[in-house]
Amino acid sequence: MTGVLRRLLLIVGLPAALIVTWYAASANSENFYAPPLRQILAAFADTWTPERLRADVLPSLARLGAGYLLAGLIGIAAGVAIGASPRLRAAAEPVLEFFRAVPPPVLVPVIMLFAGIGNGMKVIVIVSGCVWPVLLNTVEGVRSTDSVLSDTTRAYGITGVARLRHLLLPAASPRIVAGLRQALSIAIILMVISEMFAASNGLGFTIVQFQRSFAIPEMWSGIILLGLLGFGLSELFRLAEHFALAWYHGLRDAQRRS
Repeated sequence: MTGVLRRLLLIVGLPAALIVTWYAASANSENFYAPPLRQILAAFADTWTPERLRADVLPSLARLGAGYLLAGLIGIAAGVAIGASPRLRAAAEPVLEFFRAVPPPVLVPVIMLFAGIGNGMKVIVIVSGCVWPVLLNTVEGVRSTDSVLSDTTRAYGITGVARLRHLLLPAASPRIVAGLRQALSIAIILMVISEMFAASNGLGFTIVQFQRSFAIPEMWSGIILLGLLGFGLSELFRLAEHFALAWYHGLRDAQRRS
């Protein structure tokens, strides 16, 4: 029980200290663009009603989920294919490095030309940025597969789907999860950016509308909500990672003890 309390204090201690500091430092603020935290919290309660959450947060989460899932599927599939084939990797590597270096927000106007301004455009924007960390981490994970295990599977005639399922994906899974974790933070950023262009709902659209109408406390409340959303998604991902890689963490703990 003491360990749980200590961990809880470690988790909430710094955020609580930062909130208290912000509250105290801004208590007497008369700056229009940096209102007191108490005013922002009051605006938060008034602004983000259940109706507002359904109208703006749920569409954002739907786009985020669709883009993130599609990027994960494309990145893992392409990464396994490229990582398992030295020739394909040599041919694809220059192209991958070029497109990875292009900042995804720069592609928004181009994507709008081909995909319009609907939800499809916003999903494609998320995919365009999230796919690279997943793909590149998958490639490296497949490349780092133990050569002895790889030769053993070939010797026993384990090929095709069986080789993919029992060797390549388990060997690459820690790197794949690392890529998915990086992609999650990128997805949240691109979700907001995509909603700032020709949108009619969503968190990014709402925050910009507050800023343009000089509703500054409401704008700050939207930023806080976005931070809470990112934190919640990160914790959900951490929980999923714990279950998906339980075998990997158990193996590492056993190696440390030995």
